[in-house]
Amino acid sequence: MKRDSRLSNVLHVLLHLADSARPLTSEALARILGTHPVVVRRVLASLREGGYVASVKGHGGGWSLACDLNRVTLRDIYDAVGAPPVFAIGHRVDAPTCLVEQAVNQALDESLREAEALLIRRLASIRLADLAADFSRRLRSAGAGHLDHEPGSACLAHDR
Repeated sequence: MKRDSRLSNVLHVLLHLADSARPLTSEALARILGTHPVVVRRVLASLREGGYVASVKGHGGGWSLACDLNRVTLRDIYDAVGAPPVFAIGHRVDAPTCLVEQAVNQALDESLREAEALLIRRLASIRLADLAADFSRRLRSAGAGHLDHEPGSACLAHDR
């Protein structure tokens, strides 16, 4: 089963936006993520509706951060991207008549609910500012002051 990387992609984009002194185009962000600009626009549209990012059209336009990194948690962003399923584990049969299958489903359901609740609580305890600070530390230790967000440039963080 393919992994859902929307949360990871969005967090990546948000950190680039936080690091940039100017708006970044969908094309530039798509190059950073290795995807198509339409995918970037579709994902960021839900964040714009939530007030996390803003977009400006025209020359010099693009996407920019519209939120306080200290007030936004990974849980907020997880919810904004549609709260994708955390686990790919599922039942063999959803409504079994077999008593063994019923016992298996119940045990799996309880375990998965507990694990998901733990993860969601952890996401709620991490602020975007925490990620930005960690990224800044990594960038400084790599000997760079900031990323090059020029059109066509690769993410320096990927090349280190």
